[in-house]
Amino acid sequence: MAQTLFEKVWNQHAVRQLPTGQTQLYIGLHLIHEVTSPQAFDMLRARGWTVRAPHRTFATVDHIVPTASVARPFQDAMAEQMTAALEKSCLEHKIPLFDLSSGRQGIVHVIGPELGLTQPGMTIACGDSHTSTHGAFGALAFGIGTSQVRDVLASQCLAMTPLKVRRISVSGNLAAGVYAKDIILTIIQRLGVEGGVGFAYEYAGDTIERLTMDERMTICNMSIEGGARIGYVNPDETTADYLAGRLFAPIGANFVAAKKRWAALASDPGARYDDEVSFRAEEIAPTVTWGTNPGQSIGVGDRLPAGADPDSLAFMGFRAGQPIAGTKVDVAFIGSCTNGRLSDLREAARVIAGRKVAPNVRAMVVPGSQAVRKAAEKEGLHEIFQAAGFDWRGAGCSMCLAMNPDRLNGSEVCASSSNRNFKGRQGSPTGRTLLMSPAMVAAAAIEGAVVDVRKILTLEGR
Repeated sequence: MAQTLFEKVWNQHAVRQLPTGQTQLYIGLHLIHEVTSPQAFDMLRARGWTVRAPHRTFATVDHIVPTASVARPFQDAMAEQMTAALEKSCLEHKIPLFDLSSGRQGIVHVIGPELGLTQPGMTIACGDSHTSTHGAFGALAFGIGTSQVRDVLASQCLAMTPLKVRRISVSGNLAAGVYAKDIILTIIQRLGVEGGVGFAYEYAGDTIERLTMDERMTICNMSIEGGARIGYVNPDETTADYLAGRLFAPIGANFVAAKKRWAALASDPGARYDDEVSFRAEEIAPTVTWGTNPGQSIGVGDRLPAGADPDSLAFMGFRAGQPIAGTKVDVAFIGSCTNGRLSDLREAARVIAGRKVAPNVRAMVVPGSQAVRKAAEKEGLHEIFQAAGFDWRGAGCSMCLAMNPDRLNGSEVCASSSNRNFKGRQGSPTGRTLLMSPAMVAAAAIEGAVVDVRKILTLEGR
């Protein structure tokens, strides 16, 4: 019987059906960080429990660490306390920790793939909602809460409810200046921020198949913003090529065998889906959010909808019918687990090269990992950004969620390559966030306002 990847991987990891109707699901990889794990470790200690599978558990620091100075102790007492707590727990339970001195530290959803920890056919859990990122490799990757972090640490299992599967096909060719970020913002705008509740999203179609792994990760990362529990892409040669030679990936004959196993995980022809939706790549434009959730977005050349939510309009200082282009920005942020990878920085640098950040715009680039930062510096990208007036930072979550010194002030408007534009998300209760691709953020930084990046690319003949 034809099956989807979701069914294959779920069934392979199902331990038993629980009396509640849920499945006890074995978790192949558990990723932890300094924010949601300290309390979970305290719960273990209170019960006298140990970590069931420390060899399947890997830790990093990302959410709360500063990106300007990593000198210890951190100036923020809470950041220092939480980081120290993670260090103590990892030492106690023999869990590998990619800390600031390791050269491998970074945002948990960036380092998992780049180290080869994330592989097709895995079940992956992490105490962070954007764990769906790892689905780009053909894994089932779940963001979980602190009590579930405790459960995985103690048992390496989760009680999970099976999901329906929606196949989202994107076909055709993207125009120059249109990126994976525009694809996922368009999908969320059409299906809604609650449209995926109860679903796993399978991304398919020839557009998706041509995307790089970085681009696939961007799309899967924001599945959660559309209400989906997870998102994934079927593994293929692009997946295997990305993983080849990475630190924790199989090698030699084991890699050859793994490739065959990974290819067999792809959804079968004729597999049944609970819903199917199609998009044309040619109809997708550079996209910008105008409201207070990721579903409130429009093409950069469009006007805010006549029926736009009045509360969101009031908070953002917009009016229905006005163009989004020309909106003044105070801050430009390039980074996050959505768009903080090397290819994202390359595209932004293409736009920035030879130009200057507009006066009164505060601009920063925060690489997604120490490895990304090192690779970018090897290519000279940091020099391009710094010459333009960007602040070049260390690796971390930074202004994506502002659990650190990187935050908006007052009612600043931020052009951001991150994933959420909720009220207060970037550190100020009155700060306003416009989500867009890294290239669009770079263009906004130059112009001091939202602008169609295609105009800049056309100007340069790029």
